Amino acid sequence: MSTVSTPNTTKSLPKKPPFKMGLFSRTFFLLLSLMGMSFGIWLQLFFSMESEPRSIQMAQRVITSVSITRSALIYAPMEMRPTLLLDLATKEGLRVQPREPDDVLEAIPRSTYWLQVSKEVRDGLGSQTLIMWSVNDAPGIWVSFDLDTEKYWLVFDREQLSLIAGAEWLGWILSALLLAFIGSAISVRFVNRPLAQLVKVTRQLARGETPAPLPEKGPSEIRDMNVAFNRMIRDIRQAEIDREIMLAGISHDLRTPLARMRLEIELSNVSDETRHAIDEDLGQIDRTIAQLMEYARPATKAPDEGINVSEALTALFERERSHTESLGGQLTADIQPNLYARIDSNDLKRIISNLIENARRYGRIPVSDEIQIHLTAKSHGNLIEIDVKDYGKGVEEHEVQRLLRPFSRGELARTGVNGAGLGLAIVERLLHQVDGRLQLISPPGHGLTARIEIPKLKVREAARKSA
Repeated sequence: MSTVSTPNTTKSLPKKPPFKMGLFSRTFFLLLSLMGMSFGIWLQLFFSMESEPRSIQMAQRVITSVSITRSALIYAPMEMRPTLLLDLATKEGLRVQPREPDDVLEAIPRSTYWLQVSKEVRDGLGSQTLIMWSVNDAPGIWVSFDLDTEKYWLVFDREQLSLIAGAEWLGWILSALLLAFIGSAISVRFVNRPLAQLVKVTRQLARGETPAPLPEKGPSEIRDMNVAFNRMIRDIRQAEIDREIMLAGISHDLRTPLARMRLEIELSNVSDETRHAIDEDLGQIDRTIAQLMEYARPATKAPDEGINVSEALTALFERERSHTESLGGQLTADIQPNLYARIDSNDLKRIISNLIENARRYGRIPVSDEIQIHLTAKSHGNLIEIDVKDYGKGVEEHEVQRLLRPFSRGELARTGVNGAGLGLAIVERLLHQVDGRLQLISPPGHGLTARIEIPKLKVREAARKSA
């Protein structure tokens, strides 16, 4: 029998918000940006302070090289000049080339540094000196000089005269950025580590586990926070212990007189109708006490190796089917084999038992007053879907959220009975421990389907962990 239908009313988890950076990422990128901007400002200030003395130094180098080259050419015999020019190019890295009237010239960049170098060179060699960025598309720093009636260019490599020393400066910049990156990561990790520990402990506490105490050391703010949090955990545990003791005492103190009242009613001379009415009232009180105890009992820690959900549901189905048939109803099942999940077997049985009990009480078919329930378990992507479907009247859309709250019951027209209203609240509480969720699906006129979804554990992974 298929139970898949288009949901009319569901209670689902909140939509996943758009991607947002966590505190670690925000602090990391903030520190990285601040350190990067600081480094950039420092670099700009350094270049500004170095620009003027560096330009004067480079200009003096150009002036000296031009003067030495001119003097060497003047005093060298004409036949020795080609050899001298070759020696200057190979040994000194100075290239001398003839200057032609039709040379294609590219002006020097109009930056502060190069304008300062050009000014200092012209002051030293004469205002008629030309300083070019390229000549005939040949890159370099081209400086003109005259030798008698002949005109020449002295060519320097740009790297020799540049303010930034190319690969060396690039290496320093990358090293500084790497240090900024590592420093930001270490700083943020040091600051955020206590918060990460707090998140971890909080999640353990939410799952019903008893976390290890937080370290009560470090900076005063972190130490005070951890001390207060550890005290809060102790108070919560003590409150839970006190609550369990109190509920156990209440259960004992109430059920003992209830049993005595039942006995006294059986021995009294009241009519059968009155005896039956009183017995139903006492039964309702007993069921309410049982639900209160069930709601107060904490969930069991989910096993690391997981369980075979299919086997647990099959065993539960056999037990619940007999009970349902004793009430004149029918319980059927369609359970897919080899479904594994990290959930305690007893908690799973508590969840499904509550849903089946709700269906038995509140899901009678309106016309025939019969009980007909269908249990389904199947794999759906990374989840295990377990449906408990009845064929009763169903619930209205506006009733769903109220039914999921503790101590809330369905309308009398649907239920015809009373209860503590804790069944679905117990289910949600147990599912919360294993990151599961509960949905109520009620198409108009087609009863109510209570669907639970729990993360699936792959069969291979379950077998490896059990081994």
